[in-house]
Amino acid sequence: MKFYLASGFLNKPLVQYVSEQLKREGYILTYDWTQNERASTVEDLQHIGQCEKEAIIDSDIVILILPGGKGSHVELGIALGLRKRIILYSSGDEIYDLATTTTFYHLPEVEKCSGDINDLLGYILKA
Repeated sequence: MKFYLASGFLNKPLVQYVSEQLKREGYILTYDWTQNERASTVEDLQHIGQCEKEAIIDSDIVILILPGGKGSHVELGIALGLRKRIILYSSGDEIYDLATTTTFYHLPEVEKCSGDINDLLGYILKA
């Protein structure tokens, strides 16, 4: 099973943890954006964007760990458009907070998971 992890830069350690756990279970990460530093040129942005887009296209499942940044929400849109399996994770109730949620979180094809990060791993691995 190929997967892509979308999130904000502040969640880098959490993304790396989830990625390592899934890889131990035989899952294949399509692109590890956590190896990048923040882009400093337009060319860097273009290259990273292309890699991330191709990784979503190549994935079977897209996991969005909140809070996400600008890019992760674009990635959510790409995944929706490609009809990928999508799991949206939040440690709290941000998904349901009307001040922070978005309409796209509540589409029927977006699976939602909240709680401890190990709850997310259990949710992914049970499928």
